[in-house]
Amino acid sequence: MVARGEAKRNPWKREPKPENARRSVPSIRLRTRGSTRSLRAHRSTPGYHPPPFQGSNPRPRKPAVISPERLNSAYITARDALLAERVPAGHWVGELSTSALSTATAVIALHLVNPFTHRELIDAGMKWLVDHQNEDGGWGDTTKSFSNISTTMLVRAALKLISVDKDFPAAVEKVEAFLNVRAGRRPEQRAEAIRQRYGKDRTFSVPILMTCALARLVTWKEVPRLPFEAAALPQSWYRFAKMPVVSYALPALIAIGQCIHHHRGTWNPVTGPLRWLAKKRTLRVLKRIQPTSGGYLEATPLTSFVVMALSSIRGSKSPDSPKQQVIDLGVDFLVKSVRPDGSWPIDTNLATWVTTLSVNALAAAGDLESLDTKEPILAWLLGQQYKERHPYTGADPGGWAWTDLPGGVPDCDDTPGALMAVNALTSEPSPVPRGLDILGVNLVAGTWLWGLQNRDGGWPTFCRGWGTLPFDRSGSDLTAHTLRATWQLELFSQKWGGAVAEGGRRYLARQQRQDGSWLPLWFGNQHAKDDINPVYGTARVLAAYRDLGMKDSPECQRGVTYLLSVQNADGGWGGDKGCPSSVEETALAVEVLIDLTSRPLPSPSPLAGEGSEALRAGEGSQPTEISKLHPSPGGEAPPPSPARGEGKNTAVERGVAWLVEAVESGRFRDPTPIGFYFAKLWYFEKLYPLIFTVAALGRARQTVTSSSQAAGSA
Repeated sequence: MVARGEAKRNPWKREPKPENARRSVPSIRLRTRGSTRSLRAHRSTPGYHPPPFQGSNPRPRKPAVISPERLNSAYITARDALLAERVPAGHWVGELSTSALSTATAVIALHLVNPFTHRELIDAGMKWLVDHQNEDGGWGDTTKSFSNISTTMLVRAALKLISVDKDFPAAVEKVEAFLNVRAGRRPEQRAEAIRQRYGKDRTFSVPILMTCALARLVTWKEVPRLPFEAAALPQSWYRFAKMPVVSYALPALIAIGQCIHHHRGTWNPVTGPLRWLAKKRTLRVLKRIQPTSGGYLEATPLTSFVVMALSSIRGSKSPDSPKQQVIDLGVDFLVKSVRPDGSWPIDTNLATWVTTLSVNALAAAGDLESLDTKEPILAWLLGQQYKERHPYTGADPGGWAWTDLPGGVPDCDDTPGALMAVNALTSEPSPVPRGLDILGVNLVAGTWLWGLQNRDGGWPTFCRGWGTLPFDRSGSDLTAHTLRATWQLELFSQKWGGAVAEGGRRYLARQQRQDGSWLPLWFGNQHAKDDINPVYGTARVLAAYRDLGMKDSPECQRGVTYLLSVQNADGGWGGDKGCPSSVEETALAVEVLIDLTSRPLPSPSPLAGEGSEALRAGEGSQPTEISKLHPSPGGEAPPPSPARGEGKNTAVERGVAWLVEAVESGRFRDPTPIGFYFAKLWYFEKLYPLIFTVAALGRARQTVTSSSQAAGSA
């Protein structure tokens, strides 16, 4: 451990900072631009992806007229909107998108448990589903998502199982037409389409097929078996068992595995008796890892799959049986989490995550003094750190989860974010409240992160060395976030810290793609090929290169070049080249590019004597109509031309202008699907666009102010 302020050897040649420099702590997540129903495409066909988005006029325009007053006004508007979203306790809770997938699984689970007791909730959920069917006949994960075969098959199962086909004949006709085209007419064709969508990862394909089998849409022979008996092994052995599901899907492995075993049987003379003997033991494991809220991971789909699987095989309804106890607690969670319109969200909330994002955004903007609930937030955040070994994943104490609810699990994205937020809240001029051992908090969390590092040098989400299935392997975004937090807080000793950081650096270098971008693990863009989001991933990794003093490294420069190359003609960014611009992706790109450009943003002050013509022209001018500035919602902008006086700063100015106009028009409040949640489930969170806009415009405002002051002193 190196004391704060003590010199240490840095293998990355960290650049010295001025003594009075503010600590920049941006920590950002991101989403794609939403779409209307007319843009919803058929996404189920393997290998399908929409063509690059082209606006009506892809020609780039001059940077918008953005005066310092407009920039400051836009920032204040976004900041005040974010602050207004706090709950009475002082922190943020946010609101996750409602979900057709969650709603379908919830009503099926309640129907299988007791269709009479829960009739009102079931009917309301079915009505919501029919009212939100896409024009193509399918359903997406959110109300802004493209139709996909997974969610559509689950809704079709609900229509069939609950026997409401006759009540909604038009909806049934449309969904059958969709499935006939995208998956085939025969049950075995539809089952194969689902299996192909997920490949060898059975985390989500098997639960969907089980649900379809319960509704008699496919036969049980189409449902692959799950080795639920593996859950009887000691928890520390799980990662050696080569399970076909990811680490967080243990409840589904047990419940659905037993359901399939019940309906299909096991004729193997070795595995048959083994599975029969493992039933009671694995049910006790399932009960032990169920949180007090009843919701596994606070996720409606996972909890619903467990409830429906056990309900179909429960036999006796004795309240003393582990099976019935799991069902009852799961039903209680589903009943309490339904929304007034009859739908269910994908998860309860991301309270811890959006709170740390908000604090770090204000810190990046240099505006933490505007946060008048710092002490309550700090106390609340410290209360969310896990102090005991986690019963679900077996994680050691020290981490943070995405939520303050009991179904959360400590992970390697929320823990770095929480560390950075705690550091921002306790840095000068905010003294540490008496009695709080912040150094101890940092040490425990840093040790937790250190122990999670994989052999490849990267960091996974939940568990070290579990496997290579999606969402269990190392991720570039997670690795970058961890490096930023641990290096900023100087958590490791000179000897070991250098080795940890060097392993992470090498991992990031290996993960960089040929075009200079990085792919994230937990986020995507439904407009991009294969649903990737290299803009998000690249911006997250570049933030680490920036904070660790490696902005001149070849990897960082290639990443910057990539971001500049995929800027749209309207000045914004989407998830990749040709994707429509979104508030979230534009803000993330702008926020990191501001600090990685070769010079500060030009000041419009007359004292400066130089700067952007567009910015200088904004002094005293009237706001320009947005429609005239941005006739195209997308399209690729040509690379900056030195002959036209364009460069990195021009790109940043255009991005800032795009964000300012989004605030002025109110578009910055419009959340859009960013995917992915567990197993390729799309979601959006209403606070994301506000948070990212605050970070980006706050950095822009600081840069312009610094430039003006420097010019004035000269």
